[in-house]
Amino acid sequence: MNEESPPDTLPRRQWMQTLGGACLLSVLPPAFAARTRAPEPDAGALSLWPHDSRVPGGVVRLSLGPSPQRPKVTTGDSQVLVLGDMIEWTAVVGIPLAASVGEQHVNVQTDKGTRAVDYQVRAKKYTEQRLKVSPKTVDLSPEDNARYERERDHQQKIMATFSDPFARPADLHMRVPVPGRRSSSFGLRRIFNGQPRNPHSGMDIAAATGTPVSAPLPGRVIDVGDYFFNGGTVWLDHGGGLLTMYCHLSKVDCKLGDELKTGDAFCKVGATGRVTGPHLHWGVMLNRTMVDPALFID
Repeated sequence: MNEESPPDTLPRRQWMQTLGGACLLSVLPPAFAARTRAPEPDAGALSLWPHDSRVPGGVVRLSLGPSPQRPKVTTGDSQVLVLGDMIEWTAVVGIPLAASVGEQHVNVQTDKGTRAVDYQVRAKKYTEQRLKVSPKTVDLSPEDNARYERERDHQQKIMATFSDPFARPADLHMRVPVPGRRSSSFGLRRIFNGQPRNPHSGMDIAAATGTPVSAPLPGRVIDVGDYFFNGGTVWLDHGGGLLTMYCHLSKVDCKLGDELKTGDAFCKVGATGRVTGPHLHWGVMLNRTMVDPALFID
């Protein structure tokens, strides 16, 4: 990496329309229940956040049908965010940028057993960006590389955070954390000083140093640090494996454990770490996978 209260329970029909899908699994015969194919999103899904975008770096919303208790959904060794209630559950799955095109699946565990739900990942071509930065941030010294590895190991533990989800699907419409122009978008194939590096894993928003950054959703501060590549950094936990990160900060106005409401200012834009100018690097993570923040905003 460069990286309100829920509404009252809705009537069954309105709730299912809000989710953009029907309880298909509940009417399938037992022979088909062990493995199902998730339908493609309909036009109604465009009014839901995050938007369903079944491409590498995107998000897929999978209707799980009714169940008296929240199903446990996994992809690989990562647990997936599940939202809704006993009438209709929805899995919100982050798709890795490195995901292969074609059929993928999640495993769904309920009191009736475990089944696989398949979905298709389509190809998407991301653009390329060439940047000039300080050579020491590309060809690391042994000391800097050791620091990077320590920080990477620490942040991997942060990224594994999975707390109880507390949001409904309609609550995942995020507020943009800082006003400004998008200077780099998610998924760019980045080349630093002529050397290819990992794709851009967040959204860069150009803003002046000192511009306040506000929480896009209610969340809890789970990490504050000053890292080699990311500079001043804060991670927020929004529940269910939905995390957001804020990098290159000039100032942090929060501490570990702070509970934030949507719109609370908690840090300031800066130009720390590996940067070419002041901006906010904003990342969104689902099931330990960085996904496109644009899917959560207007």
